[in-house]
Amino acid sequence: MRGDTRSYAAARKERAADIDRWLTDLVRTAVGTPYGPNGGTTRNDERGALGGVALVAVGSLGRSELAPGSDLDLVLLHDGREDVARVADRIWYPIWDSGTGLDHSVRTVDEAAKVAREDLKAVLGLIQARHVAGDPELTRSAREIVLAEWRADSRRRLGELRDAADKRAEASGELAFLLEPDLKDSRGGIRDVQAMQAVAAAWVASAPGPRVREAYELLLDIRHGLHLVTARGADRLVLQEQDAVAGMLGLLDAEALMRRLAEAARTIGHSFDATWRTVDRLLTGPTPRGRRPLADGVVEHGGEVVLARGVNPRKDPVLVLRAAAAAAEAGLPLAPATVTALASQSPPLPVPWPDEARDALVALLGAGRAAVPVWEELDQAGILVRLLPDWERVRHRPQRNPVHRYTVDRHLIEAAAGAASFTREVSRPDLLLISALLHDIGKGYPGDHSTTGAVVARDIGARMGLPPADVDILETVVRHHLLLPETATRRDLDDPVTISRVAEAVGSREVLELLAALAVADGHATGPAAWNTWKASLVADLVRRVRSALSGTPLRPAPSLSVEQASLARHGGGAVRVNGGAVTVVAPDRAGLLWRAAGVLAAHRMVVRAASAASAGTTAVIEFSVVPEYGSPPDPATLEADLRLVLAGRLDIEQRLARRTRSMRPARVPVAPPRVNLVDDASNTATVIEVRAHDRPGLLWRIGRAFGECGLDVRAARVETLGAEAVDVFYVVDRAGRPLTDEVQRAQVRDQVLAALR
Repeated sequence: MRGDTRSYAAARKERAADIDRWLTDLVRTAVGTPYGPNGGTTRNDERGALGGVALVAVGSLGRSELAPGSDLDLVLLHDGREDVARVADRIWYPIWDSGTGLDHSVRTVDEAAKVAREDLKAVLGLIQARHVAGDPELTRSAREIVLAEWRADSRRRLGELRDAADKRAEASGELAFLLEPDLKDSRGGIRDVQAMQAVAAAWVASAPGPRVREAYELLLDIRHGLHLVTARGADRLVLQEQDAVAGMLGLLDAEALMRRLAEAARTIGHSFDATWRTVDRLLTGPTPRGRRPLADGVVEHGGEVVLARGVNPRKDPVLVLRAAAAAAEAGLPLAPATVTALASQSPPLPVPWPDEARDALVALLGAGRAAVPVWEELDQAGILVRLLPDWERVRHRPQRNPVHRYTVDRHLIEAAAGAASFTREVSRPDLLLISALLHDIGKGYPGDHSTTGAVVARDIGARMGLPPADVDILETVVRHHLLLPETATRRDLDDPVTISRVAEAVGSREVLELLAALAVADGHATGPAAWNTWKASLVADLVRRVRSALSGTPLRPAPSLSVEQASLARHGGGAVRVNGGAVTVVAPDRAGLLWRAAGVLAAHRMVVRAASAASAGTTAVIEFSVVPEYGSPPDPATLEADLRLVLAGRLDIEQRLARRTRSMRPARVPVAPPRVNLVDDASNTATVIEVRAHDRPGLLWRIGRAFGECGLDVRAARVETLGAEAVDVFYVVDRAGRPLTDEVQRAQVRDQVLAALR
């Protein structure tokens, strides 16, 4: 079946049919009524021969969607016959003996109806139940009673169904944006389609349409392939199985699989939201029938945004953006019929765009969070790729990195929505919003996404009708959108070379303020691991310094110790302060201070998420941001005591770390090999070494010890952990306090650090 997913659907139906035949035989044997050439009974006589019992399939077997590893969900209905327990045992035990998973119950019709009134899972199974064997009248009666009560009590039961869906989404996340999604329970997953089918069974909304059914079949196929790959009934698509599952479905690789999965999940999620809007309207009663104007040709009607009477989308190419902007600014959804009309009838925008179209786009993005669902509506209708053809390159593109919480396209609109909060802090809010929308557009093309993205953004800006000077700014912002956060976290801000390089790249205060606002919006839209108070403070400090450089004012001198740090330094041999996740070490500056302190933290199972080290005269200051590897953090007093011992040279931390390393489990999936780069021209007074590696306990200690063995001192450091990846930058000098110039020595240092990381 490899590569032919159509056979998966057929296989599911065929397996369900085989199981039906097996179960029918079991039921007949259980009640003592064989059939066949010599049995004297035919299948047409079942009701008489098997009166009083009916075997009903619910769940995936009831829907004929049984995957290879799925359990059987069965209900044995009966009319009160006294031997039903014996009959049930003669059905269940052969199933158990076969090794097949089984979820079972035995009920009368009244009992089944009573359970359905109280148990959401039970009622969802019974309204889609399928008769397998026995008396079909029992099955029909049970289904009719359950369905009638489901419809009669729809106001309460649909609220219960929505609460269950919300709880699933909260627990399992959003399928389209997860690295390792749960195909069943995540938002946009299999259970959401089944919930929509249940809503349709209540006669409150229409059943899922063809696009949703196609997306649903894809999820079933992926789950089918996952069961074949893992040889068990798994629902979570973990990283190490994704390439194999992709191969089972005839796809190129895991990225192709996850892109199709994201598209299917977003189609389901979009329809799911629309279904509940319909439910809300029908269950809360009629809405006012008036029409409130929102924009030219656009009005609010019944809680949705619709086109005004007499408006012809074929004659107004800007109408689609104007309607979208009006919907976002009003915080209302576009009516489905309106979206359909705009998608099918709107003519292409002229190139370059008229000013009104660009203004409408900026207004849409400037609505902030309210722009996201409207943007999704345009995307689902295929409107976005007609407005911005390059959008197709990033549409549903996964980012298989734990730092990123969204696909590329969703990240872009999230960043633009976040950038709306800063429009009053920059001189060109329109360019901020457009650059936020396009800053990662290069991820749809080969090569460095900042470089390729700048080229694409220039082309898009010109098509949008931006003046040439604005196109230049847009290109610069997209090209350098990572400049501030990467410099702030990976370079010594006290080194004049750092500031002069950034100022040269930025070129103007206008671009600097755009990059500063975009850095915050981009970081928040990426995920919690990509932005925190530590990074925010470093970026703000860098912006202040570069602003001064662009203004021609002298760079401020290296900062002296804070009052608290100076107080700690007066302790002499080494002072430590632990305040939650912040650990400050102030001690006389000497070689190896950073990595020894990092070793103590690792031994106490503290993960270093960020660190900065700097010297002020003869005193070194190290600021760590740490989190416990698991459980509660260690006792601060014990941690402080061990730090002081290691600073005084009275504690050898190596054995502790060696024991921890031996007890660690290997990584679940292969990781990329570490990389060590010596960055030229980043400093005139030190050699800058950038280390990228998979994070693990004691990593910083290993790197620092390697520097020590090479006779190097760490003058400054920037340490950052992004998900499971460490990006650490060190400013090192030799014993004479000079940067490394000898190529042989530089190569030895690189090899020594790499050896320490293996």
